[in-house]
Amino acid sequence: MSDNVITLSGCLLTERHPTRKIAYHDRQYFYADTFNAAVRYWVTQLQIQPFERYAVYTEDAYPFAVLLFALFHAGKQVWIAGNNRPGTAQQLLQHGCQLIGDWNAAQPFDYHLNSTDYSNLPLSPLNLTETSLVIFTSGSTGQPKPIEKCLIQFQLEIANLEKQWGSLLGDSEILATVSHQHIYGLLFRVLWPLSAGRCFHSSIYINPETLINNSQDIAACWVASPAHLKRLDQNSPWQSIARLTAIFSSGGVLYESTKQQITTHSAQQVIEIYGSSETGGIAWRQHDPLWQLFDGMHLSCVNNRWLLHSPYLSSLFSSLCKKGAGGDFQLEDQISLQEDDRFILQGRLDRIVKIEEKRLSLSELERHLIDIPGVADAFTVPLAKSRDVIGAALVLTEAGFEQLKNHGRNAFIKHLRTQLHQWFDAVVLPRKWLFMDGMSLTSQGKIDQHILNTLLNTDNQKLPQVQSVYISANGVELALKVPEDLIYFPDHFADYPILPGVVQISWAEYFGRLFFSLEQPFLTMEVIKFVKPIQPGNELTLLLNWNTTTHKLLFNFGSGEVAYSSGRLIYTAKTRPP
Repeated sequence: MSDNVITLSGCLLTERHPTRKIAYHDRQYFYADTFNAAVRYWVTQLQIQPFERYAVYTEDAYPFAVLLFALFHAGKQVWIAGNNRPGTAQQLLQHGCQLIGDWNAAQPFDYHLNSTDYSNLPLSPLNLTETSLVIFTSGSTGQPKPIEKCLIQFQLEIANLEKQWGSLLGDSEILATVSHQHIYGLLFRVLWPLSAGRCFHSSIYINPETLINNSQDIAACWVASPAHLKRLDQNSPWQSIARLTAIFSSGGVLYESTKQQITTHSAQQVIEIYGSSETGGIAWRQHDPLWQLFDGMHLSCVNNRWLLHSPYLSSLFSSLCKKGAGGDFQLEDQISLQEDDRFILQGRLDRIVKIEEKRLSLSELERHLIDIPGVADAFTVPLAKSRDVIGAALVLTEAGFEQLKNHGRNAFIKHLRTQLHQWFDAVVLPRKWLFMDGMSLTSQGKIDQHILNTLLNTDNQKLPQVQSVYISANGVELALKVPEDLIYFPDHFADYPILPGVVQISWAEYFGRLFFSLEQPFLTMEVIKFVKPIQPGNELTLLLNWNTTTHKLLFNFGSGEVAYSSGRLIYTAKTRPP
C-alpha cells in the first residue's frame, strides 16, 4: 500500500476513487465520497461557531475521524479526551473546551454521517506543522495532562510504520480492541489507515471472538494490547487468529508466556510497539527479547537518565524536548543498551515510592510477584493509611486459585510474603491483597488503576473488604468479608448486630457503578428479598450482572448454597432522538 500513501494534510483533497472504503461503521461500509461530504458538512457548522477549542470523545472511530478532520479544516483547536467521565468533562471545561461527541448518554449525538449537501465545499490543504491536537492523558501521577502534537509528527511516524509493515498489511482492514481516544489507537486505527488507504473498523471489539467474527471474509490486522492478548486461552478461535495478517500490541509488557501461547496455537508472531503519548513509537520487537529502535531514533545516557533523540520530536515543532537538548527527550524507563542500538527495558524510574523511609521500586516488586508460581500478573500501589502501606492486586492462574482455596487466604498470603522477603524488607511488603482472575482494563486495554485503587483502598468502616474478584463480560463476582467495626452495627442492633437492608442495596449499587461505569440515574428497584441476616465477620459472595438492554443491575449476596439477599436495581434508560 506504500504507493497509495497520502499526507494527512490532503486526506480530504487527494483524488481517490469515490467508492474507496474508508471505514466499516454501524454494520455498513462508508466510502471516500461519503466521508468527504460528512466532513464538509461539519466544517460549515463549526466555522460559524465562536468557540475555538473543542474536546472530542466518541464511542466509535469513524464519527471521530469525521469530527477530527472537520475541526482541523474549520481551524479549531482539538483536544482528545481519554474518556467521557464527568470528572474528565469538568476538567476539559475548565481548560476552555467545548464538548463535542458522546458526552451525554441521555442525549445521543447526531453525527450527520450521510450528509451530502456540502460535498462540493472547497477546502484548503492543512498545514502539517501548524495543525495540532492535544491528547489529554494521564501522567505518571494519575492526573490528566495535555500533550500537544503536530500533524507532521504523526505523518513522520506513519511513514516509518508504512515502510516497516506496509507490504505485510497490504489491503488489510484494521480491527482493534483498543480505543482511538489514546495515541496508540489514534495512530494505528485512524490516522495510519486514512493515510495509507486502508479501511478501519469503527467499533472497538471487546474480545477476540467478536473481532474474529467480523473478519471472517476479509484480510484483517488486529490492533491489540497486552491485557487483551493475555485473555486468550485454549478455547480461543486460533484458526481464525492464524489467518490475520498481523497482530500489533502496545501499552504495556506482553509476557513471554502469552507470546509463546499465541505462537504455539496460531504461528502468529506479535509485533510489540514501545513508546508513549509524548514520544510516539520508539522501538519494536517481534520474536526477539531485545527492542529495535525505529529508523532515525537514537538513545544516549546522561547522569544515569536516558535521552531519546527522535525525528518526531524536532524542536521546530515540539515543546516536549528539553531546552537546549536539540530534540532530546528524557525517558522515565530504565534501559540496558546492547549492540546495534538494541536494548532491554528494565522498568520505570518514576515508580519509586518510600515506605517507612525505605525506597521501593513498585516495578521490581511486581516482577518478583509474577515470578512466584501461581501468579500471572500483578499491580501494586501505595495506600495512605495510618501509615503508608502497599496494596497488591494479583491475577492468579488456575493453580494459584487452587492453592488459595486449599490453603486458605491467610496461609496463601503468608506464602507470598515469604517469597518476597528474599528480596525486600518486611516493612515494604504488601499489607492489603486482592486476588483476581483478570485485570480490570480501561478502554485502551491498560490496567484500570482507578478500580484497583478503589478496591484496595476501601473505607472498611462503611464498605466490605474485597478479597477477590472474578470478571466476565457483563458480570462480576466479589468475595467479601464484612468488617466487625462497621459503623452500621452498633445501632442495628446492640445485642444482635445485623447489616441493614438499605446498606446491602447501597453496596450493590456502589460496586455496580464502579465496575460497569453506570452513569444513568437510579430509577427504582424490584423483587428485593432479604432471606438471611448478614452479621459481623461474615464472608460473602456478591454477584452482579448488568443488563444493557433493560438497564437493570441484578445483585445477589450469598455464601455457597446459602442466600442472604437479592434483587434488581433499575436505571433510567438512554433516550433516543425522535
